[in-house]
Amino acid sequence: MNPKASLIIGILCIAFSPIFVKLSGAPPLTSGFYRLFIAWLCLAPYCIIKGKLRIGRKELLIALIGGIVFASDIAVWNISLAKISATVSTLLANLAPVWVGLLSYILFKKLSGRLFWIGTFVAIIGMVILVGYQQILHLQFNVGILLALLASFFYGIYIMITRGILQKIDTATFMFYNMLAGSVFLLLINIGQHNEMLDFPLSGWLCLLGMGIICQLTGWLTINHSLRFLESTKVSIALLSQTVIAGFLAIWLLHEKLELKEIIGSAIVLGGIAITFLKRDNPNKIVN
Repeated sequence: MNPKASLIIGILCIAFSPIFVKLSGAPPLTSGFYRLFIAWLCLAPYCIIKGKLRIGRKELLIALIGGIVFASDIAVWNISLAKISATVSTLLANLAPVWVGLLSYILFKKLSGRLFWIGTFVAIIGMVILVGYQQILHLQFNVGILLALLASFFYGIYIMITRGILQKIDTATFMFYNMLAGSVFLLLINIGQHNEMLDFPLSGWLCLLGMGIICQLTGWLTINHSLRFLESTKVSIALLSQTVIAGFLAIWLLHEKLELKEIIGSAIVLGGIAITFLKRDNPNKIVN
């Protein structure tokens, strides 16, 4: 498939994630489990038939740990969707690159460049507008916003853990073990919390299938395919469009309405994130 066409398809697929979560009617953790498990069920036969299960011990460990972290990201994000709008939740969940830059500096003293810090500052200004400065001064945060930020933090950790692994192993092999670990992790949590796992209407099951097949399997297979041919920076910036698409879908399908401050704040945050993806100054420079 043409890499650009593959990327467009992937973006459209993952943009439906918050819509399916809201329409499914399933508990957030349950919908997170089925998103990963259904995708894994569809991918497993292919991996078995094509002999794509062989993997090194180090790569296996990274895939399994990454799967648990990714599952945590989905779980927390799904919970946030139950408390705030799909548009705002999806936007905040895309703050992962900001966390990656900050953690790279804190843990490895790696400078991210001037543009990264400018983008981070712009994104923070957008966050202040989005949340409201009075709420920040009085430490009155919407739980949904905090959960969406936590989801972005988990995804930032996921990016750092799995960075470079797709250059060493096949994408399908990585996703097989990654989604298997995430599915088992979320299944255990759902069992421990006694969440409903089976009693859903047909419309709910269709949404769960949509999450697994369209958003997780098709979406990330096509995005990972595009990453093999396109610059990661351009792909990362293009992925931000999922927030805009998800916003229009939420207005159309969920009848959501955004306040003026949410629209302005979201646009500024989106711009800030985009700036952090631009070419950095001396990205590999290490502080002594």
